Amino acid sequence: SFQTHFVMMGSCAHLVMVNSSWTQSHIEKLWGIPKCIKRGYPPCDTSGLQALPLERSVETPKIISVAQFRPEKAHSLQLEAFSVAIKKLDKHSRRPKLQFVGSFRNKSDEERLQNLKDKAVQLNIQDDVEFHKNGLGKSFGRVVAGIHSMIDDHFGISVVEYMAAGAIPIAHNSAGLKMDIVLDEDGQQTGFLAQNVEEYAYAVLKIVKMPESERLKIATAARRRASRFSEQRFYDDLKAAIRPIICGSS
Repeated sequence: SFQTHFVMMGSCAHLVMVNSSWTQSHIEKLWGIPKCIKRGYPPCDTSGLQALPLERSVETPKIISVAQFRPEKAHSLQLEAFSVAIKKLDKHSRRPKLQFVGSFRNKSDEERLQNLKDKAVQLNIQDDVEFHKNGLGKSFGRVVAGIHSMIDDHFGISVVEYMAAGAIPIAHNSAGLKMDIVLDEDGQQTGFLAQNVEEYAYAVLKIVKMPESERLKIATAARRRASRFSEQRFYDDLKAAIRPIICGSS
């Protein structure tokens, strides 16, 4: 079977590079060669995002969701959670706006986007939601939060980008996001983890309602956390993993 050949192939490797703690745990169980498996986080060039000011407009809090319009990205969950959050706001609260930014692979993805637009109308939040195709202007510098809802995402580069830009992440409570990315930095919260509509809605409300001073503390910590996944960190981890093999073969 494919799995048998996959396991055999892996067991012969001198070095296996994985992109997160979750992937590392999975491969260690599958291949049984923990000493040969090294973790190297994907290189995230966030230097431009790191330079953005952390201050945001206080009038209309914007939340961004950056992902292809694929089923596993669970955009519908985000829409439902946003609807729940909107309906819990009192009339004096700032009303947030949700921006979807993504690209298509095929006609099914285009139909999925149209279904999301229809659902926004059904939920009566069409005036609070925007859809941008093909990565049209991520506008990270104007958002207070970035939302992600894919289950068992090995890493999650878009979440690192949110954090680097100073947008507080609301990410799925699983895999790489839970184990590597949305962790406290020097004891300071860097974002929110959620698994269902209620938990995502809670996080949205928490961010929209929090004082600017608290948001800035979390955004600052999130930016520091994101710097751990730099291109330089990737190069250093890769060289550290390869060096013993090269030296041992000479």
